[in-house]
Amino acid sequence: MCNHCGVPNQPKTPLRAFRIPDEIYDVLKAKAADEGRTVTDVVREALKEYIIRHNRV
Repeated sequence: MCNHCGVPNQPKTPLRAFRIPDEIYDVLKAKAADEGRTVTDVVREALKEYIIRHNRV
């Protein structure tokens, strides 16, 4: 496989890591599932709203 061909099913954004307490993550995961969304979708939307609210765009 060539280095520039890409890997199937590979995300187009870099993987980021951060720490979050279990009690917050558990509630987040359950709420996202109830809404038919992923934790990633919810976090991404929350971060966008935070940036917009704080005029960093």
